[in-house]
Amino acid sequence: CGSILGLLASPPLIERYDWPTVFHLFGSLGVVWIALWFAPGIGPASTPTKDTVISAEERAMLAANVAVADDNAKPVNIPWRALLSKRAVWAIILCHFCHNWGTFILLTWTPTYYHDVLGFDIYSSSYAAVLPWVSQTIMANIAATVADTRLLPNYGATKTRKVMQSIGFLGPAVCLTLLPEVSEPTLAIALLCASQGLDAFSHSGLYSNHQDIAPRYAGVLLGLSNSAGVLAGVLGTGATGALLEASGGDWAEVWSVAVILYMVGTAIWLSWSTGERVVD
Repeated sequence: CGSILGLLASPPLIERYDWPTVFHLFGSLGVVWIALWFAPGIGPASTPTKDTVISAEERAMLAANVAVADDNAKPVNIPWRALLSKRAVWAIILCHFCHNWGTFILLTWTPTYYHDVLGFDIYSSSYAAVLPWVSQTIMANIAATVADTRLLPNYGATKTRKVMQSIGFLGPAVCLTLLPEVSEPTLAIALLCASQGLDAFSHSGLYSNHQDIAPRYAGVLLGLSNSAGVLAGVLGTGATGALLEASGGDWAEVWSVAVILYMVGTAIWLSWSTGERVVD
């Protein structure tokens, strides 16, 4: 939702004011969000019993079904050696990197691709860049429903995570492989929408796997893998600019790097991932 709103709001802000305005506005919204996050009665609570926002029914359901740590208990030592010695943990970390390389390239560079390759102006490119993320939003809900109601009950967590993440990698890889051969704007946008729509299957793959393999340390594991994902975004965004400059604007090289990482991620995921608990 944030990506969609950001892409829609940026063109009129840039045209009416200037490009730094976009950063000033979004940065200010971040400050407001922090204030709301820490505001009593609005931000998150430590336990369901202390949450004043959720309904009594939801509070009772969470209390009965979710293990909640005692606020007065001593902090638990994180078993770093046990976590980092598991192939399933490294599958999530490495595949998060492979996944986010392509995701951040599409998020940050798609308007430039529309402008330079398809000839769109700043308004058209930004509005068209929204469509893949709308596709992803829709498909993420469909994929999650299929995973939870069809695959998990019949095939178990391991096969479900492997299937969903394989679609989340191989689908975008096929779409981005075809993209350099396309010059028709409608078809190019359709491929990008298909790419991000299939990418959404990752939400039922690696993004759900932290809780499978280490439920007690799922937050720690998400921090590790998300750090790798953010690193991919930083490196991928910079590398894309360098590739375009060095190649004279050849987008095929940009897509090729993402495709290679998708394929590497698929191999790692199929070899190392599991849906079973590996750390108690």
